[in-house]
Amino acid sequence: MFFKKIDSRIKIVFVALFFVFVVIILRVAYVQLFEYEKLKEKADDLWSRNLPIAANRGIITDRNGVVLADNITTTSLVLIPNQISDPDKTSTLLAEILGVSKEEMNKHVNKKTSIERVHPEGRQLSYEVADKIESLNLDGVYLVKESKRYYPYGKTLSHVLGYVGIDNQGLSGIELQYDEYLTGEDGAIKYFSDAKGNKLELSDVYVKPQDGMNIQLTIDYNIQASIERELDNVVDMFDPDMALAIVVDPNTGEILGMSSRPNYDPNNYKDYSMEELSRNLPIWASYEPGSTFKIVTSKSEIYFFAKNTIL
Repeated sequence: MFFKKIDSRIKIVFVALFFVFVVIILRVAYVQLFEYEKLKEKADDLWSRNLPIAANRGIITDRNGVVLADNITTTSLVLIPNQISDPDKTSTLLAEILGVSKEEMNKHVNKKTSIERVHPEGRQLSYEVADKIESLNLDGVYLVKESKRYYPYGKTLSHVLGYVGIDNQGLSGIELQYDEYLTGEDGAIKYFSDAKGNKLELSDVYVKPQDGMNIQLTIDYNIQASIERELDNVVDMFDPDMALAIVVDPNTGEILGMSSRPNYDPNNYKDYSMEELSRNLPIWASYEPGSTFKIVTSKSEIYFFAKNTIL
């Protein structure tokens, strides 16, 4: 009787273990067959890294296709701290080239992160500086493409166009108003590394950036250039506190030209005060029309008065 009880318990345990193994096998099969893509994405996130490639911002043109806001290609410095074999040497050399203190560069080189963008010292580097960094051939030091906004006509139409920040974000004017359309979608060079950050011998994956949308204005560059020239003459002759001009097509209401003084060069917006940057006088300045209403006839005045009285 005693042995029969033991035998039945063994059978119960065996059956229970059998069902447990069946459940485990079914679960493994489900994960491998139906959740493969989800697991693969999570695995890729663990051992893949992205070197960013900035998208070009959409260009801005006048009504005839003259480019008023363009892009130029620059490079930026990106570090992968885990791949840097000699942090002290790397900090010393990069600090000397970028003109910053070694202590400041140490913060970037020794930062506990997968990828470190050196900001702002390593952003939008000149070709000379980029060539010096590339010639060092340092482990964990990369130069990536970055787009920089460029205004070929300098101060022309500056308040209307506006300007962008170091991250290519619109901060004023058309650049700010239509930032969501002008901004593109960044790409990347995806590479693979182990848990220690060492690069694996696998092919890199290139994700192409998508450029922003272009915008065409009603501005006519030839008319705009004439406005700029005449406003400069006014400033030279009379030295006014401000001056402004607008040219409008009376048939359509399209703005063909608009400018004011003082103005600024959006390529070097950091050299100007916020007052100079933010005040687009034809839009911002207000004054009482006064005698300009003389063009309205008395008949029209009576009509509108009567209409308002009826309402």
